[in-house]
Amino acid sequence: MKKAVKELTIRKMMVVGLLASVSIVLGAIPGLGFIPVGPTSATIMHIPVIIGAIMEGPLVGGLIGLIFGFFSIFKAITNPTPVSFVFLNPVVSVLPRVLIGIVSYYVYKLSKDIGKRKSLWLLDIIWIMLLLYLSYGLYVSIKEFTSIWSIVINMLLIILTVIIAIYTHKNLKDKAIDIILSAALGTLTNTVGVLSAIYYLYGEQFVEKLGQSSEMARKVILGIGIANGIPETIIAVIVVTNVVAALNRRR
Repeated sequence: MKKAVKELTIRKMMVVGLLASVSIVLGAIPGLGFIPVGPTSATIMHIPVIIGAIMEGPLVGGLIGLIFGFFSIFKAITNPTPVSFVFLNPVVSVLPRVLIGIVSYYVYKLSKDIGKRKSLWLLDIIWIMLLLYLSYGLYVSIKEFTSIWSIVINMLLIILTVIIAIYTHKNLKDKAIDIILSAALGTLTNTVGVLSAIYYLYGEQFVEKLGQSSEMARKVILGIGIANGIPETIIAVIVVTNVVAALNRRR
């Protein structure tokens, strides 16, 4: 406990306040922090959490995530939607957001320790897995053809994933692999953590509020995870890599 208190220097508390404010502003301004994707919204509010964790450590990242989580509860109360009730539970709204900072920092630290080459291989595996999964989703959408919208979304996500994969290899090469991995896995911690908690605690209720059959809970929530998680990951990789690189140069 004493060690944790000592680590909270004035500078780190200022960073917590500044980045938490950025996260809140993103969430408070309509259309800025939340990007509509189907019945839900993809968020970029987790990006300050990742930046804080990389620059100042897991404690700072965790505190920014904590404030992000409390703001999610506040937003669910003051600006409710049919599915806002799930965010009143801290296990859904707070815990995954605290974990963003912790996971982001230790992924960043681990990728530095294992070396650039192995980190690059790990990043390639992530891109390949995403492309394979999206390709399978596109195949299923074409085969079943329930709507043209699902086909278009899958195609756009495949194109975006290919573009960012080429961008990271061509422009960043091995210079920022640790930051890219941290941003990607920190983002997936948020998406997977929140949606897993929703599925296990409120799966059927959540899906019914979206106007879907309760029997489709797993499929619907998984679809939301793909539709939200991949754009969030791509945006986070681009923003976090450039911001952290600029901050490191300034240092």
